[in-house]
Amino acid sequence: MSAEVFIDTNIFIYLFDETATAKRQCAESLVRQSLEDGTGCISYQVVQETMNVVVRKLGAKPDDARQLLDDVLIPLWQVNPTPSLYRRGLLIQTRYGLSFYDALIVAAALEAGCNRLYSEDMQHGQQIQQLTIQNPFVQR
Repeated sequence: MSAEVFIDTNIFIYLFDETATAKRQCAESLVRQSLEDGTGCISYQVVQETMNVVVRKLGAKPDDARQLLDDVLIPLWQVNPTPSLYRRGLLIQTRYGLSFYDALIVAAALEAGCNRLYSEDMQHGQQIQQLTIQNPFVQR
């Protein structure tokens, strides 16, 4: 399995944000391109977190949530939980001082062979092995 970019949960949540137009447009562009060219991926964790927020916090209708799952999340989903993923996550957590869940995201991105992780929640520009964390919403 190899992808170029890993997309964190917060990017998907902005697809539904009517108050942050620029971020929503950026998120739409990133997700669309990842689906079109096959360079993006996510993990089971991103699927779970996204569905939880969309259904519980944003109140999405079941059909809308199912459409997001079928049309966007499942096609990008490449990384599933394994004992080695959790071990790698623990090592990353210890070495880089990340929260456990952020460390699992990084571990999943590394497992998928990504060189970029799009996330608003981690340090923009941080390098972890071959992976560079990039906040796509940072003004260039």
